[in-house]
Amino acid sequence: MAVPILLAITGAPWEAEVVRRTERAPGLRVVRRCVDMADVLAAAASGQARAVLIAEDLPRLTADAVAALHARRITVIALVDPAGPADGPGRIPGSEERLSRMGIERILPADVGPEDLGRAITDAVDAGPPVTTSHFAGGFVPSLGAAVETATQRYDELSGSGRLIAVWGPTGAPGRSTVAVGLATELAASGVSTLLADADVYGGTVAQMLGMLDETSGLAAAARSAGSGSLDVPTLARQARQLDPHLLVLTGLSRADRWTELRPTAIEAVWSTARSLAPCTVVDVGFCIESDEEISFDTLAPRRNGASLVTLEEADEIVVVGSADPVGLTRLIRALHDLRSVVPSATTRVVVNRVRSGSLGSSPGDAAAEALGRYAGVKPSALLPLDQAACDAALTHGRSLAEAARSSRLRKAMQQLATTVATDLLT
Repeated sequence: MAVPILLAITGAPWEAEVVRRTERAPGLRVVRRCVDMADVLAAAASGQARAVLIAEDLPRLTADAVAALHARRITVIALVDPAGPADGPGRIPGSEERLSRMGIERILPADVGPEDLGRAITDAVDAGPPVTTSHFAGGFVPSLGAAVETATQRYDELSGSGRLIAVWGPTGAPGRSTVAVGLATELAASGVSTLLADADVYGGTVAQMLGMLDETSGLAAAARSAGSGSLDVPTLARQARQLDPHLLVLTGLSRADRWTELRPTAIEAVWSTARSLAPCTVVDVGFCIESDEEISFDTLAPRRNGASLVTLEEADEIVVVGSADPVGLTRLIRALHDLRSVVPSATTRVVVNRVRSGSLGSSPGDAAAEALGRYAGVKPSALLPLDQAACDAALTHGRSLAEAARSSRLRKAMQQLATTVATDLLT
């Protein structure tokens, strides 16, 4: 039986010839010719095709679009212009590499013969599209040049072996950003090259906490590069800001209504690239991990919590932050159960923040540990004392605790947490 395919090569100089060869290719049946990516996705939604043959420069071709096709079990085959070298006229630089980063595994020259084309598409369909963890609804201080050069050297050394640490916690502002910034800056201060990223789609504050302008989001820029298939280690290094020799920062969204810029597929690619940029990546993650079940029928609908979910799933370790008061501990215990249902295999490290005498009695640390052990079955890895003066000093000057309140109790507790994390990273 012939394989039904979609053709999407409108505007390519070799369009007419490819159409003729495709129609003569054995085992293939062209069911529709599409003009752009939106047309492809609409046709794919009808279920009338099992593969799509696409031009390398098709408008709106992104990693998200490829992932959406894969989620529908549609194989994607790309055609590239065979004329000239990769950087020659009429050819997108690094076409094959760019398409591969988008998730397209089958890439053929546009002058491929009918027999070879038919065989390649049939084999690709038989093998099936790659397994995807798409989070569409329904789917599951050196100079900048020195920073890029250093990043390239790290790429050769790390080869994707860097660790990803997500800092997450329930609603109620328990101090996720404070812990994320403190952990990242302390790791950097100890000599561990670290990338700090703000992926909170509801209100990231990392840039403000560190006294950085946030008109341009580094993470959104990296996500756009990932979506177009152009993200690599040097590009990610350029889109980050370097605060000291061991700390790079990817700033977050300047406005919460820009959350659609952080598509899950692109964010997953950013974290994959980050593993080759730094030995440790610390990500500040938004509180909400609901899966938006009410729009699960629409595989193309954007999902606000998709970036958070994919970050938690990709993380090697999740630092779960809660506050030391009756309401905060209740939320923390419930959040731990919710996290286990969403990411059953997650490795967690529980941090209780703002520990103080008062609502938990004269021994708040013991009370918090007892509650967590009884109702969540975990022990806190760190008890961070409430030190408002130190936090105020850091915020006032736009500096880390290590710079603004070096000898504070909170800074020392954060330093101890970072030491433990660094030890685990190196073992």
